[in-house]
Amino acid sequence: MSLQISLVNDISQIGPQAWHALFGLGHPFTRYEYLHALETSGACSAKTGWQPRHLVVTKKDTAVAESAHDAAAKPDNIIALMPLYEKHHSYGEYVFDWAWADAYEHHGVAYYPKLLCAIPFTPATGTRLAMDSSLDDGQQDAVWTVVVDFLQQQIMTQGYSSWHCLFTNAAQSAALAQTHLTSPSQTQVSRAQANLPESNQIQANSQTFAIKGQPIARLGTQFHWFNRGYSQFDDCLQAMTSRKRKNIQKERAAISKFELSFEFIHGDKITSSHWRSFSLCYQQTYLKRSGHTGYLNSDFFQTIGTSMADAIRLLRVSDASGNDIAYALYFVSKNRLYGRYWGAFEDIPGLHFEACYYQGIEYAIAQGLSCFDAGAQGEHKVLRGFEPIETHSFHSIAHEGFKGAIQDYCQQESRNMQLYMAEQAKNLPYKSSQ
Repeated sequence: MSLQISLVNDISQIGPQAWHALFGLGHPFTRYEYLHALETSGACSAKTGWQPRHLVVTKKDTAVAESAHDAAAKPDNIIALMPLYEKHHSYGEYVFDWAWADAYEHHGVAYYPKLLCAIPFTPATGTRLAMDSSLDDGQQDAVWTVVVDFLQQQIMTQGYSSWHCLFTNAAQSAALAQTHLTSPSQTQVSRAQANLPESNQIQANSQTFAIKGQPIARLGTQFHWFNRGYSQFDDCLQAMTSRKRKNIQKERAAISKFELSFEFIHGDKITSSHWRSFSLCYQQTYLKRSGHTGYLNSDFFQTIGTSMADAIRLLRVSDASGNDIAYALYFVSKNRLYGRYWGAFEDIPGLHFEACYYQGIEYAIAQGLSCFDAGAQGEHKVLRGFEPIETHSFHSIAHEGFKGAIQDYCQQESRNMQLYMAEQAKNLPYKSSQ
């Protein structure tokens, strides 16, 4: 199987038909609509340091396109896709490499730009390289090898310091962990046309890099809530020890004194007015917390509200007079609930926990969803029933001097992370039988 790889600067060059054919509609954050809205709203662009460089793999032996535009016109040729970005900073990634960048700068070496395979501003685990389902295991392995070698080639020839693949799912983590960096001349890449000036176009089969080894694995953690057949919120509480159950009951009782109403609005019922209020709420809260506005703007939220309403639930919090108090934005898939962005017009103690955690748990139970992913970090979630789970990312470093140091760092970090997760698990509120 002879393959060609192209990089495109705009997801619309690939188009929804080809993207949906491989990624499907099952995961909200890898949907074409979500990524397209990031680009059209301006959240992901060269100006924001998130220049799209989406990777397209096509079969050369089936009338392969001679340009990225032609590839978009012939989606039947596309057998694999990867969301990829050229980054000039490390904001919005949630796998922190600022210390690496600082070390590079200290030694007078450029860390940026780098190549990043991730969902911008969204630390949700999922598929990062989507492939044609008709490919057998051997063909899928071959695609992985070609893609990894191509990315390695990019950092060796195009001025990138590194490439990174963040929040991979279990199957793709295993695939990356087993992928060896080999010489591109030994792969079946026939041509790598990267939407660059003619003088910079690369013939992959003419390169002879002898890069051995594997991408550096990095272990992280998040805290997710799991539905163990609960029929109501109280069932979850009954699975907890008495003291920790009472702490949650006390916390929720304190919120009830404010006589607030909580309403989940299905995506197709969310009005433009709702989106404007939510966006203002989100931006004000982000500004107060961090000193700058959020990564996402009203155009982005309005766009996904129209294009992927089926996957969106907006929690509106109002007072007894019907005034907006807070909003929390959720996404749903077949089995999972994702809590992502929130904001409040009033500073009410405990409202964040209620709107972003307890209401989400209640919704997941009511809808029969198996898991609630409330976002990155936050060990305060543990006492509220969220369990530590592993997250995985992979990194390939071009600079030989830094490669070993970063690998040692990640190995030590992994050992520390495993200890941290074990300690956090001891703080879970559940009875020992859970």
